[in-house]
Amino acid sequence: MRINVEDTLFCLVDVQEKLFPHVTNNEEIKKKLITLIKGLKVLEVPFIVNEQYKKGIGETIPSLKELVVDYPHFEKTTFSCCKNEPTMEAIKNSGKKNVIVAGIETHVCVLQTCIDLLEAGLQPILVTDCVTSRKQNDTDVAIQRLIQAGVIPTTYESILFELTLNAKNPVFKEISKLVK
Repeated sequence: MRINVEDTLFCLVDVQEKLFPHVTNNEEIKKKLITLIKGLKVLEVPFIVNEQYKKGIGETIPSLKELVVDYPHFEKTTFSCCKNEPTMEAIKNSGKKNVIVAGIETHVCVLQTCIDLLEAGLQPILVTDCVTSRKQNDTDVAIQRLIQAGVIPTTYESILFELTLNAKNPVFKEISKLVK
């Protein structure tokens, strides 16, 4: 299945201040998330930003928060973004059929969000190098389970070039610079 920019929405899941320092490969994940977010902005993909119980876990980490400040934010207490009514309403109202998902933790909120997107008839695209958990095995098993369930795996560089589609796309050079 080809993933087209006009059919696609981005869902950032719970990359928050009090949890982020405890996940594996956090600095590498942060760098890749920044590139993914900048690239999706260049491609004009719409965003939704989710934050789990901000009073306890804090805000989106500053380096990402400044990039997503202008997009709709949804606070939730449910693990799945889709079980939060305002979030699911925003996803449905977007009219998009593909939802790119990245964030933390892979085996809890990311996993449950992707499964619920599938159940809602949408196609989740999991950016496997932009998700993580506190334990690497939790991330690995969650990714395997999601692929078996029908989630499309990708990497940040792969999805950015797939959405760009063509070297003649006016944003190609900008995307190319971001991933170098």
